[in-house]
Amino acid sequence: MPDQSGLKLSGRPSPAPPPANPRRGRSAWKPILILAVVLGALVMFFPFLWTLVTSVSPGAGLTDRPKLIPDNPSWSAYLELFRNTSFARVTLNSLGLAAVTTGLQLITSSMAAYVFSRMPFPGRGAVFAGYLATIMVPMQVLMVPLFVQMRDLHLVDNYLGVVLPGMASAFGVFLLRQAMNSVPRELDEAARIDGAGHLRIFGRIVLPLVGPSLATLTVFSFMSSWNAFLWPLVILRSPQLKTLPLALASMQGQYTTQWDVMMAGSVISILPMLAIYLFAQKYVIQGVASTGIK
Repeated sequence: MPDQSGLKLSGRPSPAPPPANPRRGRSAWKPILILAVVLGALVMFFPFLWTLVTSVSPGAGLTDRPKLIPDNPSWSAYLELFRNTSFARVTLNSLGLAAVTTGLQLITSSMAAYVFSRMPFPGRGAVFAGYLATIMVPMQVLMVPLFVQMRDLHLVDNYLGVVLPGMASAFGVFLLRQAMNSVPRELDEAARIDGAGHLRIFGRIVLPLVGPSLATLTVFSFMSSWNAFLWPLVILRSPQLKTLPLALASMQGQYTTQWDVMMAGSVISILPMLAIYLFAQKYVIQGVASTGIK
């Protein structure tokens, strides 16, 4: 039947409006997010840039107005740093201690993580929770008993006294245990059918599959050991055994400080960490994502 307007009723419902595209809203915010990220990156990069500019500006001070381009750039601060101080020696000291500490943490953390992940025993959860709780204990609380222990072992003013307290890491055990829990257990069962034991499963199956987490722990451990200041300050006494943070702190005088020389040392201290992170950046992102740590 025709309706009042003269049109026939078809009996079919009117088509629904097309659904809103959620990508349009996201694309509208994308330039703003990119701008915010770029501004944040510039803010984070500015202190390093100021440090670099100050290191090539002879006679510069921290009270001067920051300049992105130095007036008379010179490498004299770097030459003076290595010519008049034992900076090369303390740099090698820090590199050696960081490498040894990182290697020991990788060995101890991976073995303990495998035990907590693959070898059930009574009270495993309670032991792991208690071990993980040690992360909340600050180093300042442990410093006095650790120093007494190192003194009784005759390890004061010795590199072993610096390395031993940091050879195990509760955070490293947690990080690698979470990564090993994501490895399928069927691989272990297939290896046991072929006659493999725990040592072979650990070395040939589990470790290669948690490589990104190992790279993440390597970066964190190296940075922690490289930047360590308080414990080496307490345990080391001889000038030839000083680490890089201790040498940088000793450059600051009571009345005057050569800021260009000190900033040159700061730039050199940043370079190894920057190189390691750039080399392992992809693996760090994979390791953090796979273990669920944000």
